[in-house]
Amino acid sequence: MFKIPTGKDIYIEVDGNRVAVVQSYVCKTKKENTHIRAFGYINNVACIPSGVTYKIELSKIIPIGINENQVIDFYDLSNFSLVIIKPDCQIIYSGCEWEDISEISDINSPCIEKITLVANKRLVVK
Repeated sequence: MFKIPTGKDIYIEVDGNRVAVVQSYVCKTKKENTHIRAFGYINNVACIPSGVTYKIELSKIIPIGINENQVIDFYDLSNFSLVIIKPDCQIIYSGCEWEDISEISDINSPCIEKITLVANKRLVVK
């Protein structure tokens, strides 16, 4: 049975607690490589992977807080996780830091429009 993801399936987590739900995301993964050249050769003789970076753009982020008295300040968030629940697995981006925040607000909208973040690690749990 195929389950259609909802807004509750993408969320920001701090210390094991959900602090915000996210409507959608776009992840750009970049693999960096170091090219090795040998003396006397025109072309590279080897290519060594040197790291992977995850840049994720979140849209429509709604703070939910741990309890009703707590207000989440996204500008203070550091070392948090992004959890994405898919029909066949769960993806966790950890060690996240925000890079860019775009706020658009009106009286009926408590959400942040966009947050761009970078993550240190990606884990897939089946």
